Amino acid sequence: MPDFTVPLSSYTEKYRYKYLALFHALRSAIHDGTLPEGTRLPSTRELAEMYGLSRGSVSQAYEMLLAEGYVRTTVGSGTFVTGVLGKAPESAAATAQMTLSPWGSRMVAAMQQSGDAAEGLANTPAPAAAEALISFRDSGPREALFPSAEWKSALAWVARSKHGAHAAAAADPAGDRELRAAIAAHLRRSRGISADAEQICLFNGSMQAITLLTQLLLGEGEPAVLEDPCYYGITRAVSACGGVAVPAQLDGEGMVPRDFVARLLFVTPGRQFPTGVVLSPARRRELLAWAARRNAVIVEDDYDSEFRWSGRPLEPLKALDRDERVVYIGSFSKTMFAALRVGYAVLPRSLIRPVTLAKALYEPAPPAHQEQQALARFMLTGGYERHLRRMRRHYGAMQAALRQGLEQEIGDLFELRPADSGLLVYALWRRSPEEFQAFREAAYARGVVFRNAEIYRQTPGPPAACFGFAHLDKNALYEGISRLKEAWKDIQVTRV
Repeated sequence: MPDFTVPLSSYTEKYRYKYLALFHALRSAIHDGTLPEGTRLPSTRELAEMYGLSRGSVSQAYEMLLAEGYVRTTVGSGTFVTGVLGKAPESAAATAQMTLSPWGSRMVAAMQQSGDAAEGLANTPAPAAAEALISFRDSGPREALFPSAEWKSALAWVARSKHGAHAAAAADPAGDRELRAAIAAHLRRSRGISADAEQICLFNGSMQAITLLTQLLLGEGEPAVLEDPCYYGITRAVSACGGVAVPAQLDGEGMVPRDFVARLLFVTPGRQFPTGVVLSPARRRELLAWAARRNAVIVEDDYDSEFRWSGRPLEPLKALDRDERVVYIGSFSKTMFAALRVGYAVLPRSLIRPVTLAKALYEPAPPAHQEQQALARFMLTGGYERHLRRMRRHYGAMQAALRQGLEQEIGDLFELRPADSGLLVYALWRRSPEEFQAFREAAYARGVVFRNAEIYRQTPGPPAACFGFAHLDKNALYEGISRLKEAWKDIQVTRV
């Protein structure tokens, strides 16, 4: 048993759910320095045995810490404290209140709009099956399927190489050049994007790229066009930068183009997030014509284009961009593992210098430089392509199983939207909003959670759910669907 102590008892009195008590206890220990940066946390099994918890409760607490940036996970090595990166614990309210800048105040306000409170489950009674919680929320790829031996070999190669130990000191703020060249080659081959290494800037995840670009391109009070619904990270970035979000309507062909009075537009054409709608070729041409006419920039977030099961893949907007109006953003967090925070942007040449200079202000030397070199090695030796082929087969089968199970067991409750790619299933609720909330609470009581798609909307809309599956095995997937069916039965019993 590891030599490890966390003051859990005081938090179990405050929080009714064990995983929440553990999360807050660990988070406070990180904030007050009891668990300094670099500390290796016990495994979920070890910590569960130490405090009489289930491994499910410990796993959920670890996932929350990972989502807020307090810890990082390394395949085959464990979970490590990264430092104080997230929100301050409740005890910080007793300290002196500092006056934030307008940007800082907006950023904090934007980031507070998250979690169970935003999804309406904050005050729901504890799940009866909390000891084996099954989450259909997106938790990143399933790490058990990752080729960790190949990855470790790439890391070892970097450690042995003559430039691995010293390159970080003189690293380009735009990131490792070999990795940027490997990404450019991959995009030319797989996405039809003609780009070179100079046009690619690496980031600590795609969200950092989105935020920095928004800061550079959006002035105080200026409009930015966003899909409705869309990923809430984009909404937060616009709000934090003092911009005004302009919701764009969606239909069966994706974003509905208008002559938007704006100079910045965000879009997910390959697979609209979260609905899964693919932007039609005609709409793509219309958006590019709008950008040229308005002297605007389009930020194209191609967040999970690597996972397509059927249908002809359409060229990204960036591949059609002849006027240098599109910034293409991608990430490795869904294709590799969630803790590998490597995102990238393919920039118009006019933005290369401003973005690189801004990146240098935040990070004079890019983080995780050896991981970047290892990823370049992994791509150049063919490991990345082999991994993608395996994961396409696996995720394709998982998505088919999820869709079939949902349609068979609760198809009278949800209308599953068509999708030929992606790692989540978008489903419209067929009944009343009141019944939707009752169903979500009943599912939670059965130990199942799924994403309420309302958190992605800017304007009111019909109830909908997002079912993520990449992190689950088939046993958990089928068990989760079975519990959802039982949850609906629970509601019928209470009505009798």
